Amino acid sequence: MAANMSSTGNQGSAVKAAKASLGELESMLSESPSSDRACLKLAQLLGVRRSEVALLRLEKGSLRFIFPPELRSAGVLPLTGSAVAARTAATRSPLLSNTFMRVKHASLFEAVKLGAEADEEDRSQQMPIQKIMSVPVVQSGGNVMGVVQISRKGLDVSVAGADFTNADLKQLEQAAEILARMPFMQEGAEI
Repeated sequence: MAANMSSTGNQGSAVKAAKASLGELESMLSESPSSDRACLKLAQLLGVRRSEVALLRLEKGSLRFIFPPELRSAGVLPLTGSAVAARTAATRSPLLSNTFMRVKHASLFEAVKLGAEADEEDRSQQMPIQKIMSVPVVQSGGNVMGVVQISRKGLDVSVAGADFTNADLKQLEQAAEILARMPFMQEGAEI
């Protein structure tokens, strides 16, 4: 009988699974999780690889990567710059682009090798970003704390994976609300 499930039923199951995963992310709050654990949970939640998650924190008027750890020492993005993360923080507006390669953007960070123990499946880590969602991480008082980004990478858009949907963006926005309450998002906090 399960094999005959309609596509609507499958979507309902996906929504329930997403809510369960968001609940798992929220339950991490009591554990004071590391940014690494939270971002790996986020990758699982949105069905992307570790190398397709980025979390940046606002520090002294610039954005600094806190995930992936390989980018922590890669420098900062000024909020006045043209980087997607900077625009997301400055405008406090989410972005969803399934045609990201056509958008002029700084690709410097895409060239950084991520994960020394990367397995065969994760060879996309140094591939260009084809699709992206970028969401501000905002405190309950309205102050921007940082930006979380989820991407799909590949040599071209046809191999990068499914397009992001508005439902995916909504999930990321809900996850950003949870991330805003995590200790590592506080400016100056231990990463």
